[in-house]
Amino acid sequence: MAQDQSIQRVEITGSSIKRASAETASPVQVISREDLAKSGKGTVSEYLQTLTSDGAGSLPTGFGNGFAAGSTAISLRGLGATSTLVLLNGRRMAPFARADDGTKTFTDLSTIPMEAVERIEVLKDGASSTYGADAVAGVVNVILRKDLVGGIVKGTYGASKYSDNEQGKASVTWGTGSLDSDRFNVLLNAEFYNNNELLNKDRNNRAWIGAADLRPYGYSLTGSQFLAGDIRGGVAGANPVGAIRDPKTLAYTYLPGCSSLTPSVQVANNGCVWGQDQFRSMQPEIKGHNLYARGTFNVNDDHQIYAEAGYSKRDTHFTLIPPSVTPTVVSPTTVTSWGTIMTIGATHPQNPFGAAARIRYSAFDVGASTRYANNEFKRFVLGAKGTIAGWDYDTGITYSDSALDLTYTNMLNMKNLQQALNNPASPLFPYYIGAQASKNPQSLYDAIRYTARSHSTTSLATIDFKASRELMDLPGGKLGLAWGVEHRHEKVSNPSLSGTEDGTINASYVSTFGNSKVDAIFAELAAPVMKGVEINAAVRYDKYDNFNSTTPKLGVKWTPTKTFALRGTYSEGFRAPGPAENSPLSQSAGSAPVSDPIRCPGGKPAAGGATTADCSITVAGVKVGNPNLQPEKSKGYTLGMVWDPFNGTSLTIDAFKLKRSNEINQVAFAEAAALPGAVRSDNNLVQNGVTVPNSGTLLVINAPYRNANYTEIKGVDTDIKQRFQLGDMGRATLGLTWTHISSWLRVDSTRSFQYAGTHGNCDTSNCAGTPKDKVNMTASWDKGDWNVTGTLNYRAHMKNVGEASDTSCANTFADGTPAPFGCRLASFSTFDLSARYNVTKQLSLQGSIANLFDKVAPLDPLTYGGMSYNPMDASGAIGRYFKGSVTYKF
Repeated sequence: MAQDQSIQRVEITGSSIKRASAETASPVQVISREDLAKSGKGTVSEYLQTLTSDGAGSLPTGFGNGFAAGSTAISLRGLGATSTLVLLNGRRMAPFARADDGTKTFTDLSTIPMEAVERIEVLKDGASSTYGADAVAGVVNVILRKDLVGGIVKGTYGASKYSDNEQGKASVTWGTGSLDSDRFNVLLNAEFYNNNELLNKDRNNRAWIGAADLRPYGYSLTGSQFLAGDIRGGVAGANPVGAIRDPKTLAYTYLPGCSSLTPSVQVANNGCVWGQDQFRSMQPEIKGHNLYARGTFNVNDDHQIYAEAGYSKRDTHFTLIPPSVTPTVVSPTTVTSWGTIMTIGATHPQNPFGAAARIRYSAFDVGASTRYANNEFKRFVLGAKGTIAGWDYDTGITYSDSALDLTYTNMLNMKNLQQALNNPASPLFPYYIGAQASKNPQSLYDAIRYTARSHSTTSLATIDFKASRELMDLPGGKLGLAWGVEHRHEKVSNPSLSGTEDGTINASYVSTFGNSKVDAIFAELAAPVMKGVEINAAVRYDKYDNFNSTTPKLGVKWTPTKTFALRGTYSEGFRAPGPAENSPLSQSAGSAPVSDPIRCPGGKPAAGGATTADCSITVAGVKVGNPNLQPEKSKGYTLGMVWDPFNGTSLTIDAFKLKRSNEINQVAFAEAAALPGAVRSDNNLVQNGVTVPNSGTLLVINAPYRNANYTEIKGVDTDIKQRFQLGDMGRATLGLTWTHISSWLRVDSTRSFQYAGTHGNCDTSNCAGTPKDKVNMTASWDKGDWNVTGTLNYRAHMKNVGEASDTSCANTFADGTPAPFGCRLASFSTFDLSARYNVTKQLSLQGSIANLFDKVAPLDPLTYGGMSYNPMDASGAIGRYFKGSVTYKF
């Protein structure tokens, strides 16, 4: 017993049993507070999204055009943020108040106070047997400081080499009371931050970064997805002067005045196209603060009570593009193609045809639309832990909620706009567009501008209890047992933006409503069946309102010597359908590029009116909640080793295989585009003088939810650390973390899609892609009061195809050859450098340079997450970035 008491036992993420060894049968990556400080990263999300295990579906700060703009998230194994469970101090938090893509609930990492973090544990293995739903791809457990005596004040300032995108942050952490002598501790943390907006046009001198017009780099006009306004016969994009369709010939013509508009790109026929880079944010403006408090009181030697409170407020502002009259929008009862309905009246002074005619227009005179996302997050915990009759227990009540106020300005009131363009009896008529917009009175703009708003909330209430103890002696040590129970109640209220319920504005209806209750019981055994061999077994039963799930897990670790161990796990998991997916009250409409199988069969434009634009056209996909959905199921396997071959050397290699079946997915856009329910425009193909019915430009596809597909991922994680003692020169530490994805396979009812090493999956991410290899290498040197750390970040190249079997490249140059660079998106690497100097015991100075060598991100013409660059390569778009901080301890 005395020997057991001398060994400090800790609880590792993924297990409810305290143990002496941090290396369990499951692979767990531990990130210390020191690791975070040396990285130079300013937020938890910024650091986690550099992990090699993070993949497609994570949400970066700069993705302002997404459903969940203003939030950040991690996506382990590229399975999406909804399959990665994020915990704070081992407990769940309420999800972000607006689901990504309108359906995927996730935890917002921006609510976590960076300066209060003690460590982060990343479990790269399924853990539904311990935590329940969502822990399919893994678990990220952020563990905050639990006590502190004294105070820490820190200030940070950063700016790019262009003297923009400035960031400022101030924090104070203070604690009082010794748990050993005073029996109590109170810890307080406050962080305040402000990040300036960075526009794409601010990088117009950085090669192709933020560029909409890619013709200087070999692409055609139609090959630049962020360049709009061109005319292709009977199809025209929205442009700042206006294009009107001749009612007789059905061909569009530009209104005059393009040459007077700046900036613009001149094209033939006295017309112009324009680039979205004139307006859009690359990085948003962010202002906010995080507050955290914890109080701990030792009742006696055996019992402790504690309380936690957290509050986060984050205001994010994105600049988008001017509104237009071209979209197809989806409301609860109708699909409205404003591009078909919106006309300019026969008597309008700018109509040259004397009859009502369709119009395409980007309302530069109205101004760029903006998005304000104001999020508040609250969390409260009251708990107790201790020992009763040999049982270690921990119990608590947790409540958290998230509220999001979205405000979209400078939207178009399409109904008033229709009156202003068409109805001579309306006081709004005529609305002058393009070069004549200066004739319009302010009262007209007051009528056609629309500010859309929504207020969304989520809440999570949890009661939990768990206990563990050692039961008996086994040949290899003590048999450990843990068990626990949990009750959760989650609510979601996410109404759509005002004006979308009836098609008043040019945005689709997206709403989610619902609530769920979950009761669970779980148990775990840690059995050292012989010396050096430990078997860990866990099982959990979850009961939902309309289904239940039992999930087991088995782990084995064999340690034949002190320096070598083999380990492996088998786990099952599940993800319950969320309210956005199974509630009939929920509806969403997303968009993604797709090749139209009718107008672009085999990757070639069809005769009779199709163009290359039909081979990569962005369409809306409508999704409605399906109450008959069942949970997703998963099976995961890991097999690896832990080896310390030399003094100061550690090596872990873990192969993994994860299969998620019965997946809840919308019908793939590529599949839905071929279904008869697709909504098309009336510009049908005409072949050999015969009109091909239902062959017009693809507008909307019906992509319902279903349990159908499965995804299987295979790969290897490698982690190497080498420490050197350099005598008078201090010590050095080298590290390498490498994730290799050998296969990322999705199989649906008709075919399979191999995404490893490609630019897919574009249905479930911002089309960032799935590189086969991601590597982080670190070198750190400590001597006395100095620390210098360098980090190399690398991602492998990707083939520029939607999935591996595609025979044609997703993009081509103007001459028809595959783009970019032989249909291959180049690999990308950056080097970050940080240094810290402890001036005194109280005062320290730190500086960091992200992207030290100022590498420019490769040109990426396919992704919609960044303008002509991949969102994974954001540091290569922003450019070399400097940060400096001062820390004072008292």
